[in-house]
Amino acid sequence: MISTKTPDTLPDWKKLREACKAMAVLDAIFSPDWVYRYYSYDSQWSENEEFFEMRNGEGGQMLILFRDEGAVINGYISEMMAESNKEALTDQLPAMFEEFIFGEPVSSSGTTFCVWTEANGNWQTGFLPTEDDYSEELLSALDGQPETYLKWASSYYAGSYIEGGIPLETVTRIFKQEPLTTEMVLSLVKEVEDWNQLKEDLTEISYQYHLIH
Repeated sequence: MISTKTPDTLPDWKKLREACKAMAVLDAIFSPDWVYRYYSYDSQWSENEEFFEMRNGEGGQMLILFRDEGAVINGYISEMMAESNKEALTDQLPAMFEEFIFGEPVSSSGTTFCVWTEANGNWQTGFLPTEDDYSEELLSALDGQPETYLKWASSYYAGSYIEGGIPLETVTRIFKQEPLTTEMVLSLVKEVEDWNQLKEDLTEISYQYHLIH
C-alpha cells in the first residue's frame, strides 16, 4: 500500500496526473453536482499549473499541484492535526512548491503529510512523525489502477450507475485517456441530465470528448 513511508510506490507524476484526470471525469459523470463529488480537477488553476482535489467528507483531503517540473501532494487527516509539524513535513521542499503549500487553499485546509517529486526525480517527503500519519488511507487511492477506482466507486456511488454495475472496460479506457464518447458515458449511467454541464466539466479537466448531445 502507498504511504509516506513508501512514496516511491506512487506512479510517475505524469501517469498520476492522467489518473487524477480520469477519476475527475468519472466523478463528473456519476455526480453532476460538484458539491457532492469526491474528486475534481482544474486544468486552468493558474499559468502552467493544474490542480486536483480529493474530499472524503470525513476529515480527509488531498490537494495536488501539477507543474511542468513535477508535482506536490498535500494531505490532511483530521486525526493528525494536533501532532503535525508543517515545517518538518516539508523539509527540503523545492522552492517552486512553496507558494502552493504555504498559501491558499492549503493553509486553510491544513497539512498532515506532504509528498513531492521534481520532473526527473523520485517521490519524497520531509521528516515523518513517529506515529502513524494515516497517509495510507488517502494515498492508496492514487495507485493509478482503474480497478482501484472501480472498487471504491461501486460502493461510494451505489445507485448512481447502471444496474449491471460499473464496467471495468469503460473505466480502463478513461484511465488510458481515450476521448470520452456518448456510448462510454451511457455505459456508466442510464441518463445524463445536463450534457452541456458535463462538457463544461470536461473542458475544465482538459479531457477530450466526442459527445453527440
